Amino acid sequence: MKVVVIGGSGLIGSKLVKILDSQGHEAVAASPKTGVNTLTGEGVAEVLAGAGAVVDVSNSPSLESSAALEFFETSTRNLLAAAADAGVGHYVTLSVVGSERLPDSGYMRAKVAQEKLVTASGLPYSLVHATQFFEFLQGIVDAATDGDTVHLAPVLIQPMAADDVAAAVAEVVVGAPAYAVVEVGGPEQFRLDELGRSVLDAQRDPRSVVGDSGARYFGATVAERSLIPADGARIAGTRLDEWRTRTSHGQ
Repeated sequence: MKVVVIGGSGLIGSKLVKILDSQGHEAVAASPKTGVNTLTGEGVAEVLAGAGAVVDVSNSPSLESSAALEFFETSTRNLLAAAADAGVGHYVTLSVVGSERLPDSGYMRAKVAQEKLVTASGLPYSLVHATQFFEFLQGIVDAATDGDTVHLAPVLIQPMAADDVAAAVAEVVVGAPAYAVVEVGGPEQFRLDELGRSVLDAQRDPRSVVGDSGARYFGATVAERSLIPADGARIAGTRLDEWRTRTSHGQ
C-alpha cells in the first residue's frame, strides 16, 4: 500500500517511513523539504495520488496559540480536501494524550481543533493520542526553569520513546480505520517533578526541582491525571532506563 507520511522528515515521520518501508509498503515522506507544503497546498494533490492511506505527523513550527491554530486548521483542511479527492481509504492523525483536558494551552486547543476537522470530514479515520516523548523531557525541564530552580507539578506522566510512537502509528495506519481515538503510552508512570529530578541527575545538572502544584505545563494547569492515558490504552515496551542506555550508546 502507498502510505503518504505528512511530516515525513521529522522525528516521528522519518522513523515511521522506515518502519512502513521495512514492512513492504510504499512509504512516501512528504514535507516542505520534498516539495509538499500543506499550508499552501503545493504538491499535496500530486503526492496523494494513488495513496491508500495518509498519516499526518506534522507539527506547527510555532507553539504560540494563534500560529499553531492557523497551522493545524489550514494544513488539515488542505489535506482533508486532497485526501477526499484522491479517495484515500484511511486518514490518520497523531495527536496528544490529554489534549482535550488542557484548554489553558493554546497549542492543545489547536490540536483539538485539528481533530474536530478530521472527525467531521466524512473520511475513514483514526486519531492516535500519544503521551509525552522521552526525547522532549529535557525541553520540559528547561521550559519550567526559573534561574537555578525548576518548578514542576507533582502530577502523573507516562512518557514513551519516539521509536515506540512511530511503531504504534504504523500499526494503526495499516489497520482498519478506528473512527475513534487510539491512546498509546509508556510502560511506566512517574511524578512529573520526580522525573524532572531524574533528568537533571542523569546529566549531573545542578539545578534543583521544586514540586509545585501550581506550576503550569507549557502554560496549562494540569491535574493529577491530565497527562496519562485512560485504562485500555496500548502500552509501549521501552522503559526510561532502557532508552537512556540506548541513546547514550548512539543507537
